[in-house]
Amino acid sequence: MFSSLFTVSFLILPSAGLASVLAIGPAPVKLRTAGNYVILAKSGVSTVPPSVITGQVAVSPIAATALTGFALTLDSSGQFSTSNQVTGKLFGASYVAPTPATLTTAIGDLGTAVTDAMGRANPDFTDLAAGSIGGLVLAPGLYKWSSGVNIATDITIAGSATDTWIFQISGTLTVATAKKIVLSRGARAKNIVWVVTGAVTAGVGSHFEGVILGETSIVLQTGATIHGRLLAQTAVTLQKATVKT
Repeated sequence: MFSSLFTVSFLILPSAGLASVLAIGPAPVKLRTAGNYVILAKSGVSTVPPSVITGQVAVSPIAATALTGFALTLDSSGQFSTSNQVTGKLFGASYVAPTPATLTTAIGDLGTAVTDAMGRANPDFTDLAAGSIGGLVLAPGLYKWSSGVNIATDITIAGSATDTWIFQISGTLTVATAKKIVLSRGARAKNIVWVVTGAVTAGVGSHFEGVILGETSIVLQTGATIHGRLLAQTAVTLQKATVKT
């Protein structure tokens, strides 16, 4: 049912005589400086150790005390902390300059990205499968749901490395225990955006792909993994989770 979306166009490069596949899907959502963080939240980031996080983690406008469960070690500069659960730096609005201003900009950019992604018009799919999308293969495009989305069985996101997806969800997003989002045909997590007004929950042992722009909480339950980013306008909660870009 989605095969028509995989029609490809080719651009012949005169100098090389080679074909290059043009991208299919909506214009990318620009994260700007919010994209400097694998986890960014306004009201807190908590972990039940041991989580494994690759990338920068930040909270703002709240203080660094909202980074809980990390056993933070403050750097001598006072600008960031480190943790044995994180390959990267952790930042809070209470750290010394220039950290507070940098985080204010990032949080502003997050808000801009949420507004952009949720405001995209003329979806290719509306209320697909009434939100029960388990088992589907999702082609590039703009998807819109007026209620929650549930992934009760594995789904596949299929497209090229330059194709794009935006999933607008006016409700909750839930991935069931041990279920997976699978990428195929070269699709890349950085080109997949889930913008969700309600809570996002990745169940025990589940696997997620893409950038989550959460207007409320994001929870990765025990052993859940994500290849992408967790960018929340409230809190991010991890339970022995793995997060990488």
